[in-house]
Amino acid sequence: MTNATHAHRLVKGIDKGKRIVVKIGSSLLVSEGDRAPRRDWLDAMADDLAAWRKRGREILVVSSGAIAIGRLPLGFDSTSLRLEECQAAAAAGQIRLAHAWQEALGRHSIAVAQVLLTLEDTEARRRYLNARTTLNTLLSLGAIPVINENDTVATEEIRFGDNDRLAARVAQMVSADTLVLLSDIDGLYTADPNRDAKAEHMEEIREITAAVEAMAGTPSLEHGTGGMVTKLQAARIAMAAGCRMVIANGHDFHPLQALEKGGRCTWFLPSAGPKQARKQWIEGGLRPSGNVTVDAGAVTALKDGRSLLPAGVTGVEGSFARGDAIIVKGPDGSEIGRGISAYSSDDAARILGRKSRDIEAILGYRGRDEMIHRDDLVLR
Repeated sequence: MTNATHAHRLVKGIDKGKRIVVKIGSSLLVSEGDRAPRRDWLDAMADDLAAWRKRGREILVVSSGAIAIGRLPLGFDSTSLRLEECQAAAAAGQIRLAHAWQEALGRHSIAVAQVLLTLEDTEARRRYLNARTTLNTLLSLGAIPVINENDTVATEEIRFGDNDRLAARVAQMVSADTLVLLSDIDGLYTADPNRDAKAEHMEEIREITAAVEAMAGTPSLEHGTGGMVTKLQAARIAMAAGCRMVIANGHDFHPLQALEKGGRCTWFLPSAGPKQARKQWIEGGLRPSGNVTVDAGAVTALKDGRSLLPAGVTGVEGSFARGDAIIVKGPDGSEIGRGISAYSSDDAARILGRKSRDIEAILGYRGRDEMIHRDDLVLR
């Protein structure tokens, strides 16, 4: 395969993206002089995002920059801030950052929604499900969620600068097929190109080995706190979730256009897509907390690729929470599959055998029509 053909194939990777998370580093978004948002750059980025939206893509933005932007209004001139000063700067900067995104995307009549998360929100099951539902709802309504770490309370995230990893967790959360990390470097090199003139650029990575990890450097950034190490950590998370990831230089205007035109970057390519990876995780990575028994009609519906509705459930066993993995048994008691329950065991017992339209009247709140959605179900 020629280099040109290989590059063309990699460019096609971004063309395949339907649900894309774009992470933007502080060094791109914040000017070095007045430490304010780079308005011209942000407008150009909004143009790129709007163009992707017109092509039917769903976009989520993970935006760094709150701490950097919040320094000046609070009179912080020192490069190094104490933890409590970082938290204060984040509080002051976040409102300015959100306003800048609202103005930039508002020119295209795109609704912007601010979402503040911590890594704990992506790891604690109930909070994970709530965040996932909110993000999916925003996407269904045509909004672009602009996500940042909740730095005011997320002390560990400030200390380690994990917006790269947060972006990967968001991609995993919403089953994104593509994660774009825009930074001040155009991908992974065999060594730090700022220090080694012989460093070679890597176009494609299919497995993060010890040799790949050894390539990671820690470039010095004035505003940001991440480096190539955190990007490789993000790649591990994304690839495990079946999500393609690309690292590209975003400093110039219209970086997403440049990426589509074959700009230099590094792709991290998983062996499976998001849906397949999720089902593998459900089947082998989760410990079931209970089980439900279904009737023959439900068995047929599930084999036809449908979701499990409460009407087809005849029994509930065990104690489980919403979002837990459960076993699905047929009328004879044999296991026919596993899935993630949309209801707790108590609520599932109350709505079993009932029509989905009756759920709100029974439980007092409007839940999902399905007890297990087909995307959250793996048949044996």
